[in-house]
Amino acid sequence: MTIKLLDPKVISRIAAGEVVARPASAVKELVENSLDAGSNQISIEIRGGGVSLIRVMDNGVGIPPGEVELAFDRYATSKIGKLDDLESISSFGFRGEALPSIAAVAEVDIVSCAAGESGGTYLGLKDNAIVNRGSQGRSQGTTVAVRGLFRKVPARLKFLKSPATENSHIANVVSQYALAFPEVRFALFIDGRAVLRTPGSGQLIDSVAQVYGLEVARNMLEIGGGDREWESGVATSSLSVTGMVGSPAISRSNRGYLSLFVNRRWISSRLLAWAVEEAYHGLLMQGKHPIAIINISLPPEEVDVNIHPTKTEVKFQNEHIVFGAVQKAVRRALIELAPVPKIEEVATTYGAPSGTRQVLRTSPIGGDSPTTSPAIPQTPAASLPVLRILGQLLSSYIVAEGPDGLYLIDQHAAHERILFEKIEDQRLRQEIEIQGLLEPVTFEVNPKQEEVLKSHSEDLAEFGFSIEPFGDRTYLVRAVPALLYKKDWTGMVRELLDSLSGGDKRDWREEIAISMACHGVVRAGQALTDDEMRELIRQLERTVLPHTCPHGRPTMIRLSSAQLRKEFGRS
Repeated sequence: MTIKLLDPKVISRIAAGEVVARPASAVKELVENSLDAGSNQISIEIRGGGVSLIRVMDNGVGIPPGEVELAFDRYATSKIGKLDDLESISSFGFRGEALPSIAAVAEVDIVSCAAGESGGTYLGLKDNAIVNRGSQGRSQGTTVAVRGLFRKVPARLKFLKSPATENSHIANVVSQYALAFPEVRFALFIDGRAVLRTPGSGQLIDSVAQVYGLEVARNMLEIGGGDREWESGVATSSLSVTGMVGSPAISRSNRGYLSLFVNRRWISSRLLAWAVEEAYHGLLMQGKHPIAIINISLPPEEVDVNIHPTKTEVKFQNEHIVFGAVQKAVRRALIELAPVPKIEEVATTYGAPSGTRQVLRTSPIGGDSPTTSPAIPQTPAASLPVLRILGQLLSSYIVAEGPDGLYLIDQHAAHERILFEKIEDQRLRQEIEIQGLLEPVTFEVNPKQEEVLKSHSEDLAEFGFSIEPFGDRTYLVRAVPALLYKKDWTGMVRELLDSLSGGDKRDWREEIAISMACHGVVRAGQALTDDEMRELIRQLERTVLPHTCPHGRPTMIRLSSAQLRKEFGRS
């Protein structure tokens, strides 16, 4: 094969793919440009999931008339000038890639007015080439409009999700920068609706209230932020950790509420996420994750932001110092301010988080030494045999005798299976039992949750929820499924919206049914009478899949008669 130079248009498309992966990527780059320009008011307008239109308007310093065209040349930037500047980057953009990358995959219009100019300079670009130029009236600042994103890149366009999902990603980007810059007034409009407005007061708690709602804001704890000297060997780093962390009472079911910033740059870091979660050790239930907004300030030369095209990953000069500072700052706020019983400090040795952990199993009955082939209780493979209730173990497991051995039934998992099939049956027959509320309850959502709620309100209604708009990102709940009445149905809806915002699910209704069953069941640790245990077993026998809960966990394990004889040396 002959080696040849790529066509410049092909080069631009390849480079654009690294920077602009989806509409939210373009929004992120444009918002960062506005912040670099010193804006304190940024308005974002979105249509068609960001494919039809992305418009970002700011009141920053603007671009001088003679430099507007140059801004669309690759590697043209005002933010660095020499090689040494890469060692101490303080701006968000610095490569000069954002505008040319966007213009390579969309039609772009820009109007910018610099300080002292009487009007704005206008440029229209198509296929990264200027097709229109002129002047337009505008106050100081810049407006960039992006239309038809990826229309000429069908391979990229077909991998985009639904408009609701893309809107959710965009709302998340804007929310993150609203949390990083509480002094900036952000406004986000999606398909003509005001999704997010922040006051720009400079108080983080005000931004938290707008992004996450008043309930979360009332339960946030402030992290003290004075500069401290953290020493390790010969290296000394001046850094500070500021922000807010949520009380354990408002934990969430995923890590989507953990916002990490380095010098106010929004980043993704397993190291820092692990440091925050370690600080909550002993304070959260298993499977729960904290709400936290963490900003680490340190000298620019001590962090490398130039290791990834999207600038979402960074590398610290002294990782263990940053890890320790974040963990101690969060833990201190939780111990000193959270209304929880006194808990001793947990000393955690720094180390890279691992994805897997080796677990040594022991024989379930007798035997103290680890074994690689333990006598693991077998899950029944056929319909349930006749069981005789013997009692309850640890207020969580029903102990029963069967014709071929001993059975332990997880009361939570078993009831979850029963309720799931009951809910699905009622839904198919359109006989979901509904409980009207004596007084309607208001329910606040964040921008990501709102997009999911609007897209799937009919699905929720099918299961008995009566939810209607009631102001800015506030909804009025008039009825709930009878199964969840007097249960934590608000927590169930929040967790459901969070889980569905991560992407398109194959069966939304099944996800709702599973979530309802999980929140309506008998809990582990709940004592049951003999009659209640018998009734639970009778209902489990009537289910289609009695051996697993809807999540796939076993509802019971069996210790066969042969295993019992073997363990007691009678075989």
